[in-house]
Amino acid sequence: MNGKRLLIGTIVGGITLYLLGRLLWGVLFADFFAANTGSATGVNRESVLLWASALGMMSMACLVTLALHWSGASTVFQGFKTGAIVGFLVWFGVNLIFYANFNLSNLSAALADPILELVRTGIAGAVIAGVLGKVGEAGEASL
Repeated sequence: MNGKRLLIGTIVGGITLYLLGRLLWGVLFADFFAANTGSATGVNRESVLLWASALGMMSMACLVTLALHWSGASTVFQGFKTGAIVGFLVWFGVNLIFYANFNLSNLSAALADPILELVRTGIAGAVIAGVLGKVGEAGEASL
């Protein structure tokens, strides 16, 4: 994988992760997660730090792009599957570690989050694979 393809996958995946995250956690499941917080208070920022959120999304998208390359995933379905596995395993581990050490959420939220992440990162993996499928090995768009 050349640097141009990695950059394209990271940008496309990062945008996809951000938009789906706003939809899933900010709209569709906002009430569920608000009802399943732990007893920790004052942990949420009044305003999200967009630069940090963007870097986090790009980091996850870079990981998914690399996983697609390493696994040889080249179709949209393979991209979904690889992205879903990566997203689930990362966030299942993080959520259980956070649940074990902090009182940020209850167990229901800690287990629901990686399932939603499976969907979000799976879709991002599909989008990345689809876009990279349109980009040749040299990083040039193929028609």
